[in-house]
Amino acid sequence: MTHAYSESYLSDAKDQLSQFLDYLINDCGMKPDWVASIFITSGYAEQFERGNPAILAGMSGIELARAVTKVTYKKKKMPAQKFAEGLSPEYWAGWALAEYQWYSCRRFKDIFEHVKLSEIISMYSVYHEMDISKFIETMNEKCAKVLTECRLKKLRESRGLSQAELARISGVSLRSIQMYEQRVNDIDKAQSQTVYKLSRVIGCSIEDLLEKPME
Repeated sequence: MTHAYSESYLSDAKDQLSQFLDYLINDCGMKPDWVASIFITSGYAEQFERGNPAILAGMSGIELARAVTKVTYKKKKMPAQKFAEGLSPEYWAGWALAEYQWYSCRRFKDIFEHVKLSEIISMYSVYHEMDISKFIETMNEKCAKVLTECRLKKLRESRGLSQAELARISGVSLRSIQMYEQRVNDIDKAQSQTVYKLSRVIGCSIEDLLEKPME
């Protein structure tokens, strides 16, 4: 598996995401799953997971939090960082999540779709003293249970489209759509024009339709 960025940046990534979550949840009083949502919609999650040096090495977790918040709220006064003794569950969740995202090559968007940030934080009491490999193993199991359904099928049905309707509107053959949804054919290996046509009709990004978009 090819990772999006060098392991040499992983320590910085873990420290940054830890500060980011701890600050927004504990100092700013934001709900964990809302923090996950604005992290993704701001565009910074994608830059983080792709290893943008300006994000991983050029910003602190607090600076990242303020940048994400600025995109969402435009003008919002942010409180000063508080310094508490010991590491919070939110701080640990950021550390573990950054490791898992790097290891699995899954997008944050996909991770949070299957395991909410609030659930990851709740795993602190069980996993914070264990080796990180135990957390990774559990996360893989949780994601695998939900990922059994093809992305194309899940998104198509969420838009209220039948296979025949999607075929008619997109111009992609009904048989092709059926083969992708049954995983007989790998949509990740489909022609880019085919996936583009499907994404336009469904109203999602091309990456949302791929089974392994980070690989």
